[in-house]
Amino acid sequence: MKATICFSATFLLIFAEVSPAATSQLANLVMPDATVIADVNVTSAKASPFGQYVNGLVAPKEQQQLQQFAAMTGFDPRTDLSEVMVATGATGSKTGLLLATGAFNITAIANAATSAGAASPVYHGVTIYSDPKHPEVAFALLDSSTLLAGDLASVKGAIDRESSGPHLPASILNQIAQLAGSEDAWVLTTVPVSTLAPPSNAPAINGLNFQALQKVQQVSAGVKLADPVVVSAQAQLDTAQDAATLAGMVQLLANMAQMQAQKNPEVAALAKGVTVSASGTTVNLSFSVAEAQIQQLVQNHDQKANVQVAPKK
Repeated sequence: MKATICFSATFLLIFAEVSPAATSQLANLVMPDATVIADVNVTSAKASPFGQYVNGLVAPKEQQQLQQFAAMTGFDPRTDLSEVMVATGATGSKTGLLLATGAFNITAIANAATSAGAASPVYHGVTIYSDPKHPEVAFALLDSSTLLAGDLASVKGAIDRESSGPHLPASILNQIAQLAGSEDAWVLTTVPVSTLAPPSNAPAINGLNFQALQKVQQVSAGVKLADPVVVSAQAQLDTAQDAATLAGMVQLLANMAQMQAQKNPEVAALAKGVTVSASGTTVNLSFSVAEAQIQQLVQNHDQKANVQVAPKK
């Protein structure tokens, strides 16, 4: 059970956040052929009204589990985590890397891992921990503020890149810096959408040309956790005509959602705030949602879930 807690808790770090300076540090550890990169700024997210609301939703049982994990490792994700970045490797490689910055107690984490039976070989001066039953998954601490986790090859690659590279292309690093400077959470693709998902042969339905999605070359999206919460996204296409087609499809989807006001007023309200436009080969989309509206959506979802699981009398 200790091994399960130790390794599972490591991957729970994906739900935390980052700062621009730390983002640059972590971005230099990402594999140069990464296809999708995502990041969360935990510090600003926790300080936001929405972050405080989400923190209040954590059940007592989960709070207790976090306390137990903190006592065992000297690391409390609720207070000690600063940033998390996740990257997937080249298309078809099934590799991935999780990077996090924070305040990590190296000695306590090492003791918890070894007491749980973790293997701990040293690679280029860095101890790598892995479950003997699943040696293909590992984590390591570069220092007391930087954690790596993922498949073994990706973890070793990140250790190598700390000193010698190779790094992501300069254009991608620039995009990451821009996103980190303006968003609390963001995601970026570096390859065409068609390489990330199987091509769709679906015909146009109600004027929606889903084939346009397969022509997207790159996507970036971010969330600013203010009040209101602001979501923005950009899609890069090959031609202005493709961009106009995609923008029209998204706008039509938003209009159709607004027409469902009687059946689904929550979705209709969200769609009403959508703004989409095409500028050259770029499609820009944004919408904002009041924090109170998001809280209402969460509460309504929980109420519906409770109704569905309630035992029949």
